[in-house]
Amino acid sequence: SCPRNSIQQLELPNRKAALVVPAFETLHYRLTFPKSKAELLSMLDMGSLYTFRYHVWPKGHAPTDYAKWRTATVPYRVEWQPDFEPYVVVRRDCPRYDQRFVGFGWNKVSHIMELDAQEYELLVLPNAFMIHMPHAPSFDISKFRLSAGYRGCLQTLREEFHQDLSRKYGAAALKYLTAERGL
Repeated sequence: SCPRNSIQQLELPNRKAALVVPAFETLHYRLTFPKSKAELLSMLDMGSLYTFRYHVWPKGHAPTDYAKWRTATVPYRVEWQPDFEPYVVVRRDCPRYDQRFVGFGWNKVSHIMELDAQEYELLVLPNAFMIHMPHAPSFDISKFRLSAGYRGCLQTLREEFHQDLSRKYGAAALKYLTAERGL
């Protein structure tokens, strides 16, 4: 079925939802973009595509449940998990990205936490996908990797963000802090 039809059936104007676009990646600088999900699955099986960052940061996209996506024909709901950072499509009136998280680190993670705290449904689209192409490392990821100061600042901002979530959402926000601390 057409992705547009399955999206229209979700009646998004009447519900709080973030549409998760499953993410894949290639290590090839040139790629013929798959024209269908079937073609993408074939490329995945042949090893010319991978689920996004599975070899570097699997936690970031694991909740998408790629095994389920392979055979899904309708959107399905997934639950928030720590470090989940999918690419999403949301209505314009959704919470904005937290501007503390510029550069590298925690911009998408914090946004998804805020959406979850506001009880947005995380709905994976069965016929949509995106492919990340290889590129040179950004200036910001290089700073993150090389600078203990940068990582320390990011940790401070994360702690501030958790405090703000607790103030805004009370006890409901405790799950984010306990997940962060591995309790």
